[in-house]
Amino acid sequence: MVVSPSWDDVVVGYRSTGKTVYSARHHMIWCPEHRRRLLAGRVEVRLEEIIFEAVTGAGGQVVEAEVRMPDHVHLLVEAPSAVVLSRVVQKLKGRSSRMLRAGLPAPRRLAGSWSASWFVPTVGGAASEVAWRYVENHEQPA
Repeated sequence: MVVSPSWDDVVVGYRSTGKTVYSARHHMIWCPEHRRRLLAGRVEVRLEEIIFEAVTGAGGQVVEAEVRMPDHVHLLVEAPSAVVLSRVVQKLKGRSSRMLRAGLPAPRRLAGSWSASWFVPTVGGAASEVAWRYVENHEQPA
């Protein structure tokens, strides 16, 4: 006798909205302008707080955040298909730039802090080597 799994067994590890069951994870990467090494100490801590607030507010969830590198940000974000990733990145970069400049005395040099570009492969869609190549080849420090 074959027993069909229940719906709850099928969706373990997935998230859902009222109409959608999904598992869409995206690896988001962006860098400070000119790859300046600014993301350390209080800036790093505050940036992580801003990221978690912004992603949650946009309807997503931060699975992992790696801001421990002073010249680029790595995020693994899970979001429903209705969430527009370009808007999430725009919101993350804009809000974090404004809030870091306003809230911390040292990062005044963060004016126009983020590079205009960003990289977002879906998890499994691009090998991690591709993501690392993007980081390594993105505008070398001045």
